[in-house]
Amino acid sequence: MLSFDEMQLKLRGSISPHRYAHSLGVMETAVKLAKIYGANVEKCRIAGLLHDCAKGMSTDEMLSAIQKGGIELYDGEEAHPQLLHAPAGVYVAKSEYGVADEEILSAIRSHTVAGKNMSLIDAIINVSDFIEPGRRSFEGLQEVRALAEKDIFAALEECKRLTKEYCLKNGQSVFSI
Repeated sequence: MLSFDEMQLKLRGSISPHRYAHSLGVMETAVKLAKIYGANVEKCRIAGLLHDCAKGMSTDEMLSAIQKGGIELYDGEEAHPQLLHAPAGVYVAKSEYGVADEEILSAIRSHTVAGKNMSLIDAIINVSDFIEPGRRSFEGLQEVRALAEKDIFAALEECKRLTKEYCLKNGQSVFSI
C-alpha cells in the first residue's frame, strides 16, 4: 500500500482541485466521527481520502475498471452513471493505491448507495461525504451535521431521506438497494 503522503499526491493529480478539496473535507470529517464512535481512525482517514478516487474517470473507464475488478453492480446501478465511481473506486483503490483492507474498500463501495447492513466505517464515510465542511448549504444540512455527532446511523437514514427528497424534487430517478 502507498504511504498516506503518496496517496494524497497521487489523488491530487488524478481528480479536479475542487474534488480533491472535497476529499480532504470528507477525510477530516471521517476522522472526527471515527474518534466520536471509536472506529478505526486510520481506516476512516484512508477511506475518506480515497472515496472519490475514480471520480475523474469517464463512464467507459469506470465500467472497464468495474469489469477488471470483478465488482458486481447492484441491479439497476449501471443506469445511474453518477454512482459508478463508487464501485470503480474499489478497483482503483486496490490497483493504484494498494489498498487491500476490506473495511476501507467496503466504505468506498457504499459511500453513494447506503445499503441495509452497513458497518460503522461504511456509515461514517457515507455521512462524512454528505456533511463535509465544504458542502454548499441546503435545507437539513445543519441538522444532519448535529445528528452525526449523536447517532451516526440515524444521520445515515436522514442522509438517505434528504437525498431521495432532492432527487424527486429535481426530477431525477432514485436508486436504492
